[in-house]
Amino acid sequence: MKTTLQLEEIAMLVLGIYLYSALPYPWWLFLALFLAPDIGMLGYLVNSKAGALLYNIFHHKGLAIAIYGIGGFYTNTMLQLAGILLFSHASFDRIFGYGLKYEKGFKFTHLGHLGKKN
Repeated sequence: MKTTLQLEEIAMLVLGIYLYSALPYPWWLFLALFLAPDIGMLGYLVNSKAGALLYNIFHHKGLAIAIYGIGGFYTNTMLQLAGILLFSHASFDRIFGYGLKYEKGFKFTHLGHLGKKN
């Protein structure tokens, strides 16, 4: 099942890259901003609860799709860019097992415990 989930996430990352190709931005921008959603980890400097909340906001695919959709509705390529980056980055993280976080701590995700073989 783990392989199936990874393949699904790879397909979603490819979708994000394809959607980015339709935007009028250079490829270097995608690469430069790809890790930007990890700024959500700064919440862990406060505590686990704040860290999980902020991390999950920046890695929630539903929110990413909503931002992209609003950008599409209003023909706002900046919002589309933000949605694609959030979506693509979240897919990339999930390929490697980094899921949405529980308040218990960074290593506790909806995909299982980090650092342990699943």
